Amino acid sequence: MRTLGQLLVSSRPLSWINTAFPFAAAYLLTTGRLDLAFWVGTLYFLIPYNLAMYGINDVFDYESDLRNPRKGGVEGALLDPSIHRTTLWAAVISNVPFLVVLVVLGSPLSWLVLAVSVFAVIAYSAKGLRFKEKPVLDSITSSTHFVSPAVYGLVLAGVTWTPALWLILVAFFLWGMASHAFGAVQDVIADREGGLASIATVLGARLTTRLSVAAYALAGVLVLGTDWPGPLAIAAALPYVAITARFWMITDETAETANRGWKRFLLLNFIAGAIVTMLMIYWAINR
Repeated sequence: MRTLGQLLVSSRPLSWINTAFPFAAAYLLTTGRLDLAFWVGTLYFLIPYNLAMYGINDVFDYESDLRNPRKGGVEGALLDPSIHRTTLWAAVISNVPFLVVLVVLGSPLSWLVLAVSVFAVIAYSAKGLRFKEKPVLDSITSSTHFVSPAVYGLVLAGVTWTPALWLILVAFFLWGMASHAFGAVQDVIADREGGLASIATVLGARLTTRLSVAAYALAGVLVLGTDWPGPLAIAAALPYVAITARFWMITDETAETANRGWKRFLLLNFIAGAIVTMLMIYWAINR
């Protein structure tokens, strides 16, 4: 039970919805069906996907996490070294059956998208790849973790691609990059002490924060070009702009204060998700 508890914490239950919802919404709104592909895909991106993404990270980041005061709770597990091997095996065992079924249900294009998604999960943290230590690529990879389930759902459902749909995905991708970059700001000191590179350690806390503000703002602007009621989604972007903008003058020495803003994201993500959900329901009813 202790091992299961640590695995549960490692999978970040508060973040499960952030990957399951994009897939489920994309697939359901495209097909209108609650079929086998919907349920298998939703369950996969709800738990196994997150266990792999965060579990691999917790195993290979253990040394640096020891220096990070945020680790050991909802913001990141501090896995006992005795279960590192178990965590990696749990990620493999929980992921493979779902992936096999999804491959059977999908097409070559959906296989490619799924492969990119899984590769991004592994490459972000695994030894030998460590995309998380390659500035800018770290934010791109992190955003891929959340946007790729939506893209996969759309491809699996056989969506017809439109300019408005591309705007939504680009806006979502910018949101993901901004969130990762701002999240890296709070760890500037701990990462530097641990010898880790990130977009924030290289660009500095202040520039990284300002780029995050700009990315959130641009994401809000892009949704204005989508079909009604898509433009109303700017209401979900503006709070992120407001929160990150409060740290406009942050310095590397005060970088840890960004954690106050990051903690607000834990609640804001649910609020933003609720706004987007209501807009999607309205669109589905009136299309």
